[in-house]
Amino acid sequence: MAKFGIAGDTSGVITVQGPSVAGTNTLTWPAETGTVITTASTTVPNTVSWNTTVQTTGFTAVANAGYFCNTTSAAFTVTLPATPTRGQFVVIIDYAGTSATNNITVGNNGSNINGVAGNAVIKTNRQGLTLTYIDSTQGWLATSNVYATSFSPPYTASYLVVAGGGGGGGAYYAGGGGAGGYLTGTTSLVVGTVYTVTIGAGGNGGANSVNGTQGSNSVISGTGFTTITSTGGGYGGKDAATGGNGGSGGGTGNNGGTTFGFGTPGQGNNGGASSGNVAGGGGGGASAVGANGGASVGGNGGAGSASSISGSSVTYAGGGGGGGNGTGNGGIGGPGTPAVSGGNGADRTTAPTTGVANTGGGGGGANGNSGAFLTGAAGGSGVVILSVPTANYSGTTTGSPTITTSGSNTIIKWTTAGSGTYTA
Repeated sequence: MAKFGIAGDTSGVITVQGPSVAGTNTLTWPAETGTVITTASTTVPNTVSWNTTVQTTGFTAVANAGYFCNTTSAAFTVTLPATPTRGQFVVIIDYAGTSATNNITVGNNGSNINGVAGNAVIKTNRQGLTLTYIDSTQGWLATSNVYATSFSPPYTASYLVVAGGGGGGGAYYAGGGGAGGYLTGTTSLVVGTVYTVTIGAGGNGGANSVNGTQGSNSVISGTGFTTITSTGGGYGGKDAATGGNGGSGGGTGNNGGTTFGFGTPGQGNNGGASSGNVAGGGGGGASAVGANGGASVGGNGGAGSASSISGSSVTYAGGGGGGGNGTGNGGIGGPGTPAVSGGNGADRTTAPTTGVANTGGGGGGANGNSGAFLTGAAGGSGVVILSVPTANYSGTTTGSPTITTSGSNTIIKWTTAGSGTYTA
């Protein structure tokens, strides 16, 4: 059987040399069993297909591709592929060494990064990063990183956002104010992003024959962040007036009928009514409706909800008690005796009390016995609390929050009405 040879030279040319045998010679290649890769291919397995155009504005990356990103003029976002499969990767390189000043944001595009649903940030000059998709739980992970400490994936924080409580109604046997909206949960924070916090003030109590006023909203907001808004508590109704809607609804004043202020689903509950009675309904609370006013006894405020986000259990967002007709007949502020959030309603000898500050409690309703205690009490101010892993805590805040620790977390608590910020 004739044989042939394969030889190469220093020029890189490979020559297939057949046998020098007279006659017809047939060279037969075996059947193809693998993948044909041509010199023009950009899909060589496990290699980077480099995009040689330097990127200067935001774009969506293609799987298994590498990009040179120049942020000299401005920061921009590299959006990861939308439907990745396991093993696909994207390489990002800071072309001009400017990512510390103008960060490169890595947009998650619906997938997790390091197990968290949020964007990441490249913020160290000359960083080179490879992100590889693992699965739907972990998402994209850094599998190579020139500067390992500079890649900042999102991290998970817990929050509590309570709005200001509504003010109690004024005049005879008025309704209690509804609690401020109560929202708690977890969210993803992106390193370098500034999150703005707004603390809602409590609503004022109503003067003689005047409804109370609604509490103000408390809010967390930030770029690329789903804004969290807790709605201010509904006002307590004056005599014969319906309570206002809010985070929790306000109680109705005496003889105001079967209606009441409505709470916001997921944040609080309805206030109490006062149909044919001479006592005001209680304001709604985070975990219970306000009680109806009775023949002489004001309705109790709805119970609040307890949270241990700060490291110890505190009850927030209790409704204000309705004003009662008689001695000792004022409704008790939620969640009970002693009131720890909502204010108590007035009776013939005792003035209504305000909702507890920084709990979002509703204010107590007025009594109005022969000119005394005609003014409802104010609602308590709201509060915003963030609990972040101490390892991720940046230390950059405004608005003079109180900073404490609980276990492995740092607690950031804003209590002053107005705004503050946290830079993640």
